[in-house]
Amino acid sequence: MQGYVFATVAVLIWSGFILVSRFGGIGPLLPADVIAIRYATCSLLLLPVWLFVYRFNLLNPRLIVAALIGGLGYALCAFQGFQSAPASHAAILLPGLLPLFIAMLSYASSAEAFTPVKWIGVASISAGIFCLFWFEILHEDGVQGGQGWFVGAAFCWAVFSVLIKRWQISPWQATVSLAVVTALAYLPVYVFLLEKNISLEHWRHVALQSVYQGFLATIVQMLCYVQAVRRIGPASMGSMMALVPLIAGFSAVFLYDEPLGVPLIVCLVLVSLGVWVANLKRASRLETTALQSRR
Repeated sequence: MQGYVFATVAVLIWSGFILVSRFGGIGPLLPADVIAIRYATCSLLLLPVWLFVYRFNLLNPRLIVAALIGGLGYALCAFQGFQSAPASHAAILLPGLLPLFIAMLSYASSAEAFTPVKWIGVASISAGIFCLFWFEILHEDGVQGGQGWFVGAAFCWAVFSVLIKRWQISPWQATVSLAVVTALAYLPVYVFLLEKNISLEHWRHVALQSVYQGFLATIVQMLCYVQAVRRIGPASMGSMMALVPLIAGFSAVFLYDEPLGVPLIVCLVLVSLGVWVANLKRASRLETTALQSRR
């Protein structure tokens, strides 16, 4: 049950991450600026922890590979998408495609056993995602670059999720290495080569992105996410993350005046049902184990 508590916190923070990131995408900051703010802040906060509290080998090849995929790869794709695609599309495609990608990767690598019930849940989630993708994106706006970037971001995070489970990377190792390794790889390129739009007149935008991206979304959410993956597995965590469309999708409708249509509602119903079904058997097993321990 602790795993599901961590998963719930991660879901709430990730929902807010989509809304805050879209705000950054339509604001004066460039995607490169937001990525730099995100990893400069979190690396400055976590570097003292690594130096004085929890030392480990940051040059471990597995940590570097996982950090570059889950940190740099995910951020480059996600923030590029936030600049051109609505938050509701991000709320659907980022967490919605995650269970499908994780299911395929986990099954292919034998990282997690799959029951028929779990496959039904994943199928329901996937049906909801593709239903909305078909009606909302293909029929109305057309597929644009932003949606494609979100698909790439979801795939990067799915690979990262499977790797931290398969390689038994601890929450602190995953969090610190993701922040520091990504900062070391990205910030020099940003400083010397990329276009920037950070200035004192945009300090409110910088402050918001620093607090949410650099602390909540990267450190707190990351710790909760990895703790949940280690306890309930990457596929179950992926299913829990499919709740993000329900939270972030409806929030985006009110915050950014994005349309709420029947396909969106159908998608949310299918996704919610899929989450419940995918975790039904695990919940029943946990209850049985708890009852036996009381006896």
